[in-house]
Amino acid sequence: MTDTTDRLLDAALMHVVFDGWSETSLKAAASDCGMSLEEARAVFPRGGVDMALAFHARGDARMVEAIRAADLSSMRFRDRVTFAVRTRLEIVEPYKEAVRRASTLFALPIHAPDGARAIWATADAIWDALGDASDDYNWYTKRATLSGVISSTVLYWLGDNSEGHTATWAFLDRRIDNVMQFEKLKSQVRENKLLQPFLAGPSWLLGRVRPPSRIPRADLPGRWRMRPDEPSS
Repeated sequence: MTDTTDRLLDAALMHVVFDGWSETSLKAAASDCGMSLEEARAVFPRGGVDMALAFHARGDARMVEAIRAADLSSMRFRDRVTFAVRTRLEIVEPYKEAVRRASTLFALPIHAPDGARAIWATADAIWDALGDASDDYNWYTKRATLSGVISSTVLYWLGDNSEGHTATWAFLDRRIDNVMQFEKLKSQVRENKLLQPFLAGPSWLLGRVRPPSRIPRADLPGRWRMRPDEPSS
């Protein structure tokens, strides 16, 4: 993320509270930074939605820094995942209204795919930062289940007025427990000799699934594109 992007985002956050992630906020941020609207559009071609995605991507980057800087060696793995999700929310706690406005924006059908990709990117960043080495269908299931945890926890957090968000952290613990139970169930099913003959075909098929190679897109914050040597379908 460039200094110009950071400057525009910091300026926009003062206006997003009132005007949302919108054209109005982009214009105001550009003015505050002494930039023309054309210069601001070069950074955020789609205006408010790209600003919201950049804000989300910046939160992810800061979360990864915090995870890597923390000593998690004494934690159970489920507690490491909890720590990561909680850290992600604590990073944006000063900007809770901006997160609320982003949630509203990404609830619109036209922007829902962007919102889904942003949440997936957060889940992906967490698993990568925690050292996930899966290279089969588990790569997808881990990120899918954690995406669900993140989405529901964010919505709960937005409506939580408890002191220190204690209700949210309790909710998060319950959701992480659900994920761990799901992972345990998958393991038990794979190890069950009675079920193995029935799972041979599906297991072979799913075993051919590989996670995509990903490199960051420089033009749109928070998005990924295929490597040049990968087929698009």
